[in-house]
Amino acid sequence: MLNVGKKILVAIDGSPQSDKAAEEAVRLATGSGSRFKGKLYAMLVLPGMRAPSFTDFFPSPPATERPDWEHNRSRIFYVVEKGASDAGIDLESVVHYGDAGDEILSFADQEEVDVIVIGSSGAGRVKRALMGSVSTKVALHARCSVYIVR
Repeated sequence: MLNVGKKILVAIDGSPQSDKAAEEAVRLATGSGSRFKGKLYAMLVLPGMRAPSFTDFFPSPPATERPDWEHNRSRIFYVVEKGASDAGIDLESVVHYGDAGDEILSFADQEEVDVIVIGSSGAGRVKRALMGSVSTKVALHARCSVYIVR
């Protein structure tokens, strides 16, 4: 079990696996009812870049600037925000653009997190070999502990 006031990063994407990871991250941050609660970061990584490049003829606005963004954001972050609020955990929600594995690793290093909690997609061996797995990449390259939730 984690000790006093750890920094925990949970990677979310709105999937059932990431919701389970969010629940587990909140549980870890509470420290078994200890008065020393951890700091929780919830991170969503969207594909692509925030700003369109000059080669885009008809660039679409980034996901965070679309009219339905607030609805989508509240749906994706709902489980972690509700769990953190109910448990009295300090939560910071962040959205980044780019490769999910790279962004998670970079943020974890920048914020000096103690553990990364991430859901496993459950992808088979062939799909993982062809497309790669974010949880595998994070587990292999993180400088801190990684907790993969199934």
